Amino acid sequence: MLAPVLHILPLTTIVRERTLPVAGKVNVNVNQKVNPTDVVAEANYAREHVLLDVARTFGVSTKVADAMIKVKQGDRLTQGAVVAENGSFLSRSIKAPRAGRVMVAGGGQVLMEVGDARLELRAGLPGTVQRVIPERGAVIRTVGALIQGAWGNGRIDNGLMTSLIEKEDDILTSAQLDVSLRGSIILGGHVRDPETLKAAAEMPVRGLILSSLHYSLLQPAMQMRYPILVLDGFGVIPMNSTAFKLLTSNDKREVTVNAEFPDRYSGGRPEAIIPLPVSGEPDEPEDYVPFAVGQQARMRRSPHAGRIVTITRLPAGLSELPSGLRAPAAEVRLANGDTALVPLVNLEVVG
Repeated sequence: MLAPVLHILPLTTIVRERTLPVAGKVNVNVNQKVNPTDVVAEANYAREHVLLDVARTFGVSTKVADAMIKVKQGDRLTQGAVVAENGSFLSRSIKAPRAGRVMVAGGGQVLMEVGDARLELRAGLPGTVQRVIPERGAVIRTVGALIQGAWGNGRIDNGLMTSLIEKEDDILTSAQLDVSLRGSIILGGHVRDPETLKAAAEMPVRGLILSSLHYSLLQPAMQMRYPILVLDGFGVIPMNSTAFKLLTSNDKREVTVNAEFPDRYSGGRPEAIIPLPVSGEPDEPEDYVPFAVGQQARMRRSPHAGRIVTITRLPAGLSELPSGLRAPAAEVRLANGDTALVPLVNLEVVG
């Protein structure tokens, strides 16, 4: 059975494909160096669609209505432009309710895109453009430390990381945030009150890297204009020991926080990247590997969510779990020396 890999690596090659959801314009070239906040591609897209039912409005058949339609697919219309008219003695017309573009014209109907908005795709990491994807984006490559997390609020920024965490189970409070931290990426522990998020916004900071977040703060975190990377999940969860050691050892270094939403289909994860100078490029990490004895893994669910364990045994076939269910499982050793039998779906390999 293959295991998903949670990358917490002190040095690796990082390759990321950054693409627009719709066709647009690419602003970069192959071998061009980019910063995390550089706009690598941009597009205009419609936020709404308007359906104009010509046949029903005039009370005619679709064939007759098609002859009344004065626009075609791709036409850009101003507000009030004539879309269709019946041409009778007492002429009646249908006009565009808003400026927009005709998507479909036919079958007695006209479908319009209205409410243009601009979409900017940022690089998300510092590096070099390896490949350009026409009308969509680019593939970017860099080398550095990589720390992936469980959740992000969809924002990107970079800055100097300042650690405010001394122990894995520390709590970050608003009292710890003062003006000297303005413009920093804050490495903190668990956040349990909205005042901490507000205080960070008022400074403002350029991002938060947290061990965990209280469940009630999901919506406030989504509204913050700076990136929030949650490493181990929601609830009171200490920072996993591997991420804690790696991040605290890189205090005062430049870090990029790409707090993108987790996407199980594309494999995208929220992550922090610390660019590092190297003489040679290390190998790219694997996203899936077979389970094996001796691997370090992260527990994904309670009662030990976020904890790093070591796989000590992989029983063949199905194992009976404490709940009474039977499933593929592994015997793991916790940091305190205790052992537990856990289902494989509750583990992701750290590497």
